[in-house]
Amino acid sequence: MARVYLDHNATTPLRREARAAMVAAMDLVGNPSSVHAEGRAAKAVMERARSQLAEALGAQAADIVFVSGATEAAALALAGRGLHGAGIEHDAVRAWVEEDLEVDGLGRVAVSDPAASTLQLANSETGIVQDLPEGLAVSDWTQGFGKIPVAFDWSGVDMAFVSAHKIGGPKGIGALILRRGLDVEARIRGGGQEMGRRSGTENLIGIAGFGAAAQAATQDLESGVWDRVAKLRNILEKTLDHSARDTIFVGKDGARLPNTSLMITPGWKGETQVMQMDLAGFAVSAGSACSSGKVKASSVLRAMGYSETEASCALRVSLGPETTEAEVLSFAEAWAAAHERFARRGR
Repeated sequence: MARVYLDHNATTPLRREARAAMVAAMDLVGNPSSVHAEGRAAKAVMERARSQLAEALGAQAADIVFVSGATEAAALALAGRGLHGAGIEHDAVRAWVEEDLEVDGLGRVAVSDPAASTLQLANSETGIVQDLPEGLAVSDWTQGFGKIPVAFDWSGVDMAFVSAHKIGGPKGIGALILRRGLDVEARIRGGGQEMGRRSGTENLIGIAGFGAAAQAATQDLESGVWDRVAKLRNILEKTLDHSARDTIFVGKDGARLPNTSLMITPGWKGETQVMQMDLAGFAVSAGSACSSGKVKASSVLRAMGYSETEASCALRVSLGPETTEAEVLSFAEAWAAAHERFARRGR
């Protein structure tokens, strides 16, 4: 049977719009920093993509800095600032913050000093969405952007960052968004590209794909695609709940991304589930894909109060715009069969 991809929070398939924009950019010979006609043509493509991204983010084009991805953007925004953060943040954020903000059992974070803190918009593992306080210093929008409505200029956030490959764009390109009048010190110095904030010849092909993907993602959001995906996620959880009453669906009673389901089945290792589902033709995850291929107990779940044993038994299913009900039900059937084998071994 054809394989079914249900790991969209790790990365997404390249959108046709992004592919077309990238192919067109490949034919441009100019450097965006050159003043001749070829250089100006390349710069026009880059600035069009910047405008597309700005419109999708509800931001101003001049406040967007293109970088190699969300990890670099996090470093550019956070390094040396000593901000407060929580254990549910992505490792790219946790590397730069004081990990002292409290997380409750529903995955919500209490922020007492927004100007000295960072808080993600949505969690990549649980899908739990946070209420961002006014005046927040930095926010990771990598998972929320494209799935839920965002408007940077109205958010009250000083800085946010996003990544192209989470919305159907190419890998290796991301962006940092700055509040008007705010600046950052360049960590990569040289030719002064990106308004002096990030030197190095811009990744024109990646940027073109990013802009096109952002525009297409916005159209999906406005057309109700993610409402349909949320219904599929609910069908999945209802079906699995009938098969395994002991399974916990993390964050089910709160605000979540429409595509994300993180389930804990006590005693059944998440790594084992991933391998069994992979053999059955389904790509799913035991959590974040940013640990060099290692499968370990989720630090996110540990921060939420789950035990080490419980956290090691988590499985994440993350749907995409193209996911069908037939694929969801097919996965549910395969998972239920594997769960029955697991339950029989335990009796």
